[in-house]
Amino acid sequence: MNAAFQSLCARLQAAGVPDARFDAAQLYRFVTRRDPRLDDGPTDAEAARLDVLATRRAAREPLQYLLGEWDFLDFTLKVGPGVLCPRADSEVVCETAIELLRNVPHPTVLDLCAGTGCLGLGVARAYPDARVTCVEKSGDAWPYLQANTMDTGVETVRADVFSWYRTLAPESVDLILSNPPYLTAGEMRALMPETSHEPAMALDGGTDGLDFYRLLCARYKAALRPGGWLVLEIGCAQAAQVLALGGQYGWQNGRCRKDYGGNDRVVVLQKPEKDG
Repeated sequence: MNAAFQSLCARLQAAGVPDARFDAAQLYRFVTRRDPRLDDGPTDAEAARLDVLATRRAAREPLQYLLGEWDFLDFTLKVGPGVLCPRADSEVVCETAIELLRNVPHPTVLDLCAGTGCLGLGVARAYPDARVTCVEKSGDAWPYLQANTMDTGVETVRADVFSWYRTLAPESVDLILSNPPYLTAGEMRALMPETSHEPAMALDGGTDGLDFYRLLCARYKAALRPGGWLVLEIGCAQAAQVLALGGQYGWQNGRCRKDYGGNDRVVVLQKPEKDG
């Protein structure tokens, strides 16, 4: 193991970076295209670039932003400052939607608050005959969504979900999925250092973290066909509240699914076959 890599590990550890050795290895491979376990050390030019990236990571800028891309399910997404980093926890949201669409021919799907487009793209890859639309308001996130959906057949719309529902035809959609902003005001004041670099627009769910869930439950039900599904990522302590909102607005068959870390992560709600 070369001395430069060991020094990089130590530098990130001293800065309090979680899993510093993993991050150091990722940065080393990114700069040198070589495995630090087998390499004699970086060139002067590589060492200079590593130093810049190490400084940024030590300042707790997300690793995903430094690398410029990140894997999700079986594909890779462009990512950077201004867009929410795709997380492994969100993969179960996409997997849930894919399971619910198993017997739906040529489904129409909306990914609201799409960010990188990870959820919508995952569905589109599973069902090439699906019509998937990703909706995103942020001008900073928009270029990443455009780059990630290029040549995929996934449609993109730049719009505010708080008003976009008015443009949708009744009973025209089979499934809506979303990873909406869901942090409470208190959680926004106590963000982890990495998360504080991510866009507040993608995180802030209002005083109690439920603003977007109220909107989605109240305003997007009409667009779903009878029996259609709303699939929502949630914070790990929000299941009961989001399921209660579903009941309040007339959804049925609500249930919660855990992520692979054992935390509540997905709430599923179904529009009644005969909506009252």
